[in-house]
Amino acid sequence: MLTRRGILAGGAAVLALGGAGTMLSTRLAADRYTAFAALLREPLKPSGGSRDLIRYATLAASGHNTQPWQFRESAQAIAVTPDLSRRTPVVDPDDHHLYVSLGCALENLVIAAGAMGRPGEVTDMGEGGAIFTFSSQAGTAGPTVGELFQAIPLRQSTRSLYDGKPVSANQLERLTNGAAVDGVDIALITQRPAIDQVRDLVIAGNDAQMADPAFIRELKDWLRFSPSAAMRNGDGLYAPASGNPPLPDWLGPIAFDLAFKPKSEADKYARQMDSSAGVAVFSAREEGPAGWIAVGRACQRFCLTATALGLKTAFVNQPVEVPALRDDMAALARFGARRPDIVLRFGHAPAMPYSPRRPVDAVLMA
Repeated sequence: MLTRRGILAGGAAVLALGGAGTMLSTRLAADRYTAFAALLREPLKPSGGSRDLIRYATLAASGHNTQPWQFRESAQAIAVTPDLSRRTPVVDPDDHHLYVSLGCALENLVIAAGAMGRPGEVTDMGEGGAIFTFSSQAGTAGPTVGELFQAIPLRQSTRSLYDGKPVSANQLERLTNGAAVDGVDIALITQRPAIDQVRDLVIAGNDAQMADPAFIRELKDWLRFSPSAAMRNGDGLYAPASGNPPLPDWLGPIAFDLAFKPKSEADKYARQMDSSAGVAVFSAREEGPAGWIAVGRACQRFCLTATALGLKTAFVNQPVEVPALRDDMAALARFGARRPDIVLRFGHAPAMPYSPRRPVDAVLMA
């Protein structure tokens, strides 16, 4: 979910400084990474139990791909709780994105469990997260659950240019209905003048963030330039997932410093927004962790529905991350005085490389 920045493709020129051996090593590691990402997204096994459901839960979106969640399993339930060691206090000082991320993971868990004949109920725990309790009776998945379930391993935040083609009225209706969650409102913006206004807010937010050295430092901490670093950490913003070349660990920060400039980033976001078919904005009726978790559930359902329809999505959350821009974003979405929580662009585009994930053992609590 949520914000992702990347180095520009110009870093490929810097890679030549490392010589042919470095480039060959990076290519071989990229091949290993492809196999690593595919293994993470293997279909659920009938005998996999709760651990396999948790694996599917972790395929959800999260800010900077921090994966700020922990899981506690028992015979009757799975708890999804915040991992505060993975906070991003500069871009997310009130842990808003953290709780939205928990909601994304929770919704994957609910959908996967239902599809595997183990439906249940969610109990909100506020700041403590949520608990999914299995029903005493096994169930069967409905057509919508099955469609969203199949989309879980395919969903990705596709941070590239889209083809600019509009989305049909039927697809817009399915996106809205598929993302329906109690306590969350969704605004779809598909008229070009309004999309242009969102674009301008995204660029203004990007300019404000790039003027903050603390934001740059925090972002850089979560960048994974090489396939080896992405596999070793299992988290963070993997360069090829944003359309950038893989770079050796020693070279990535140098290329980032050379390429990550306000004008080039603004130009990139302008092109991406101009190529998008529309924008979805989410707002919780209840401010605080419970409402933010609900937004995460709705957001994840939207992204899975989009994936099932052959559409791509990507977060452009600058207008909600920069407080001075929230009122303008709320006005565009017609949310009145309420806080807009998440901004997504959507449209048609080819798939990109997948982001890494941590193994189940790393997110399980005793």
